[in-house]
Amino acid sequence: MQELNIKNYAHIGDAVYEVFIREKTVMMTSNLNRLHKYTVHFVNAKFQTELLEKLSPFFNEKEIDIARRARNIPTSSLRHINKALHSSATSFEAVLGYNYLHNKERYFELLKIIESLTDFSCIKNL
Repeated sequence: MQELNIKNYAHIGDAVYEVFIREKTVMMTSNLNRLHKYTVHFVNAKFQTELLEKLSPFFNEKEIDIARRARNIPTSSLRHINKALHSSATSFEAVLGYNYLHNKERYFELLKIIESLTDFSCIKNL
């Protein structure tokens, strides 16, 4: 498969990460309001930035490069969030997207690490 634009990796990474989280949260409740709250708790720039910091020691050289390139993507001034936070979250998404498209085994390995670093039971208090 050919290399894609780093924005494309972030775009697909955003989608596959949200599906991963939705698979977790859908097992926790059938209440739509809670389901939305639970999902939003994990799918946001702040949480993804925290995950990037915890996950980055596990990155290989290619993933470090992808994260660096994604962090340097110019962001729109229309963003309502901190630009540094958005850049870090984009880096996280780009690494997941790259692996999802090019190395499924590594992608699932990263998801297992994310699971081990994340306390999904904490959201039941929301």
